[in-house]
Amino acid sequence: MATYVILSTLTDEGRKTIKENPRRILEVNKELAKMGVKVKEQYAVLGPYDFVNIVEAKDNETVMNMSLELGARGSVHLLTLAAIPMSDMLKKMK
Repeated sequence: MATYVILSTLTDEGRKTIKENPRRILEVNKELAKMGVKVKEQYAVLGPYDFVNIVEAKDNETVMNMSLELGARGSVHLLTLAAIPMSDMLKKMK
């Protein structure tokens, strides 16, 4: 499984949805699981992004499909970063 960091910013519509139904975040996590994306950690943050999510998926295509699905809803903007474990990076540098 590959690890990804997803930085997300809610749109006006997304903020309205979360205000009316905060548990919607957990519902989306269940939807992600059905898409093959497992949420490992999730943080609400201050600054230019609203959330930081650490997720796992089998490949880039799975994460791309998730990103397209969520983005098409119009409630969130995503920035997805592939994360390479430091131990893997160090092995490649030997």
